[in-house]
Amino acid sequence: MCKKIFIAATGQHCGKTTTSLSLLHLARKKYSRVGFIKPFGPKRTKYLGQFVDVDAALIAYVYGMENQLGLMSPVVLDSHTTRDVLEGKTTPQQYLEQIRHATAELEKQCDFLIIEGAGHSGVGSVVGLNNAQLAQQLDAPVLLVAGGGVGVVIDAIELNLALFRENGTEVRVIFPNKLIKSKREATLKYLQLAFKNTPIQIIGGFNYSPILAHPTLKYLSELLRLELQADSKQTSRIVHHIQLGAASTQRIVDLLQESTLLIVPSSRDEVLVMLSTLYHLPEFQNKIAGLVIIGVAPLTEIVQRILDDARIPYMRTAETTAEIYTTIQGDVAKIGAADKEKIALIQQLAESDLNFELIDSLF
Repeated sequence: MCKKIFIAATGQHCGKTTTSLSLLHLARKKYSRVGFIKPFGPKRTKYLGQFVDVDAALIAYVYGMENQLGLMSPVVLDSHTTRDVLEGKTTPQQYLEQIRHATAELEKQCDFLIIEGAGHSGVGSVVGLNNAQLAQQLDAPVLLVAGGGVGVVIDAIELNLALFRENGTEVRVIFPNKLIKSKREATLKYLQLAFKNTPIQIIGGFNYSPILAHPTLKYLSELLRLELQADSKQTSRIVHHIQLGAASTQRIVDLLQESTLLIVPSSRDEVLVMLSTLYHLPEFQNKIAGLVIIGVAPLTEIVQRILDDARIPYMRTAETTAEIYTTIQGDVAKIGAADKEKIALIQQLAESDLNFELIDSLF
């Protein structure tokens, strides 16, 4: 009989995909047949000639599950899905049958199956396929990933639990994630007290990690829809800080922190030349992750030559500093297949920090 765990969350960016990657990594050490499915995929991509959810593509790539790809992402949202359902051109039942069929096939092939939801418990309601409904329909108990605080986290958990209860779905584990290391014990203690009168278990997830939380240059280039001038090694560089290159050259140098992406106007020749020169020095290569060069003013020929000679990663855009900065700051980096450093760290942390045997026993 196949063991199923439905990975849900109290909201976006809690760490569902990180949790799925971790549990699959650990499960593969215990079970010979392990599978994954993203029943309802809101983020569409093309992988190996098929339109699938980005998380299904990631898991298939990382764990070599391409032979199951057709089953791993049975329903993927496109530009007209919600309109078609609301206008009666398609029905939730049609999508549900696709999901049931794919899940049943994977249950035949697997001893352990991760079912990953989308967003918070209500995501998918517009087409009658929210997480609470799907978990109930697939007869899969839930592991609910939450944030790493107390008050606001308990509020979010209760809000989501209401929908699971309404649909008769069993939540067995609350999985607080991105915990502040110094507050981990206290946070778990108070969450356990908050749910002591329920059968739900509180099991701590990962501590907050800048490496996991921050974006790579490649991710930012895709987010900003800009061409990244960099080699294959540089594209995977993780950006920990964003700095505006609007101050004096000396002040910019003084403010540099580890792995900083600088947003510099194309008219600031002296700043671009200085940063390119510093990039030749090992101690500054650690600090300068790359540049976003903004503005409509073209670079002079000599500045362009200096940039190219330094081999400093950069992107070029006509957008303003404010537009670029707010776009980056308003986004939370999602793990991609190219993020080998992040994926390796997730697997390493899973082995050292997660109590898989306890989680496995509860499901």
